[in-house]
Amino acid sequence: MEWFEALILGLLQGLTEFLPVSSSGHLAIGRDLLGIEASGDLVFEVTVHAATVLSTIVVFRKEILKLLRGFFRFRMNDETDYILKILFSMIPVFVVGMFFKDQVEALFTSMVVVGVALIVTALLLFFSDIASRRAQEENDARNGIHFWQAFAVGIGQALAVIPGLSRSGTTISTGLLCGVKREVMAQFSFLMVLIPILGETFLDVVGGEMAASSIGTLPLAVGFLAAFFSGLFACRVMIALVRRARLSWFAIYCAIVGTLVLIFA
Repeated sequence: MEWFEALILGLLQGLTEFLPVSSSGHLAIGRDLLGIEASGDLVFEVTVHAATVLSTIVVFRKEILKLLRGFFRFRMNDETDYILKILFSMIPVFVVGMFFKDQVEALFTSMVVVGVALIVTALLLFFSDIASRRAQEENDARNGIHFWQAFAVGIGQALAVIPGLSRSGTTISTGLLCGVKREVMAQFSFLMVLIPILGETFLDVVGGEMAASSIGTLPLAVGFLAAFFSGLFACRVMIALVRRARLSWFAIYCAIVGTLVLIFA
């Protein structure tokens, strides 16, 4: 991978991470269009995801600091409840990461998987948009989300390791279908990914996978910086769009792209 290819893919990652259109799917499509062969590892994907996670931390720094201050008071307050629900939601993705990592990596070589997953994303967004518009009852859970809803959203996040299945789209859609309000899910969806991605990056570093990767240091650095700065822009501008816009518009986009991928795969 050349540095300019890493720049393009990093920008693509940052701009698509915060919209329900699958950043991993767009990375796979971009890599295929650029003629970049699958490297056999997920180091570049993990690196650019870590960059957008860092941009998420920067944008949500006040909320994160508030949560941490409340949590380290060591009593059951709203902040502790929220963090416990985030941790509870991580159980499914932890299981997938520990026991199915090789199978997940193999999926990144198939454009057919990407196309089908994008169409599945479109269906999830379409039906959850209908569900959220019809929902009238108030969610009486603390912080607007029950533990079982957090776990269901976590299952959605675990399934979203499939390239083309949008992580934000899947988690937000799952939450909406379970009765969580859109404004609650918008923040919960972006915060719940922080620890899994940073943990995966840490394991890659200490496990020597970064050094063993076929991708050079310069492309990784360029991709990281491109994803971070484009992620800052996308996070600030597009989170409000995700909260207010009709998800069915994103569903149409995912359906069109997924169909084109299947046609030309």
